[in-house]
Amino acid sequence: MAGPAPFSRFEWMIAWRYLRARRSEGGVSVMTWISLIGITLAVFALIATLAVRSGFRAEFVDTILGANAHASLYAHGAVTEGGQLDRTIADYADLTAAVAKVPGVRHAAPLIKGQVMASRGDRNAGVQVFGIHAADLAEIPGIAQSEAAYGDLARFDEGIALGTGVARSLGLQVGDKVKLISPNGVKTAFGTSPRVNAYEVVYVFSAGRYDIDNTRAYLPFAEAQSYFNRDGVADEIEVMVEDPEEIDRYVVPLLQAAGAGYGVWSWRDSSGGFLRALEVEDNVMFVILSILVLIATMNIVSGLIMLVKNKGRDIGILRTIGLSEGSVMRVFFICGSITGVIGTLMGVALGCLFAIYIDPIFSFVNYAMGGGVWDPSIRGIYALPAQLRMGDVLSAVGLSLGLSFLVTIFPARRAARLNPVEALRYE
Repeated sequence: MAGPAPFSRFEWMIAWRYLRARRSEGGVSVMTWISLIGITLAVFALIATLAVRSGFRAEFVDTILGANAHASLYAHGAVTEGGQLDRTIADYADLTAAVAKVPGVRHAAPLIKGQVMASRGDRNAGVQVFGIHAADLAEIPGIAQSEAAYGDLARFDEGIALGTGVARSLGLQVGDKVKLISPNGVKTAFGTSPRVNAYEVVYVFSAGRYDIDNTRAYLPFAEAQSYFNRDGVADEIEVMVEDPEEIDRYVVPLLQAAGAGYGVWSWRDSSGGFLRALEVEDNVMFVILSILVLIATMNIVSGLIMLVKNKGRDIGILRTIGLSEGSVMRVFFICGSITGVIGTLMGVALGCLFAIYIDPIFSFVNYAMGGGVWDPSIRGIYALPAQLRMGDVLSAVGLSLGLSFLVTIFPARRAARLNPVEALRYE
């Protein structure tokens, strides 16, 4: 005659009866409550960390891709008669057109780059100036579509566009004049004299990154050519592609379109070290928090061992009336697993709420600590981001439930192997 099916209704009933019993009756012990709270907090910490990790990487990459070229095409250069290396691109118009035809390239534009000192009154700041056409600047989402920007981008050809940090450090507003001072100015018989030009601030942008907002300015392309002595040439060709996360597969087609004498520098090349450091940190944090989840689930063992000890007489009676070892094992497995499941669900709820409401939570923490908790000059972005991903939540749930079920097997097997004669000998 076949026995009852595994995890039958009566097994759930007995397990639930043990969990609901008062402590004096050998029910849920203090260790079980500790394990429940521990699993909840461990899963919460794991999901919160994974969400912040995903959000930080996404925010970092978005600000890079939103304000910078996905790839830059540059010339290897040639040595001039004076012994200097000239890396300017003379045929930049034809090269830009050829690169723009590469499949997957969304936009290509010539660029002038130079470093100068910006000055207004007694205030000075080092600035990296990008010379670009107005139509090409409008294709950069982090600049043209900045929510914190003000001014009129349509007047870009009449002046200069500055980052919010540059404007703030110099005390500038739209309509003010700013001086740009370059040591490589006009060449005369007596040497090179500094070039000093004044420009009207027509647009102030925020790219979402501290380092960009505090160092960058944009000049009209023709004006930048004149200011930096780049008449008829460009420094590089910036390229925007459809899928920047897969920028590596565009490198070969770009080089083929450009021909010999050119190289490609992608956003992964410039930020690859930081991204790799993030990945290493992410893996280490996941391992550390996984150990915390394991420690929390190990408390289930202590709670179940105490429950088995207190329920020895009941186990002996159940075995005597015909309950199999498998049924007894499943009863106590259910007792331990319910603790893991409830703790995991509570941890998931807390972790998701933290990720969803991270802005008001962080604002409260910042207020309670008197401000200055988050320094954008160190971290590069202005706020603590969080991005809740289904994959992260499922990995946390799988880890917690897997460990909870695994550690429950040992005390459940001990209960199943308890000799009913020994259990009832002194009763």
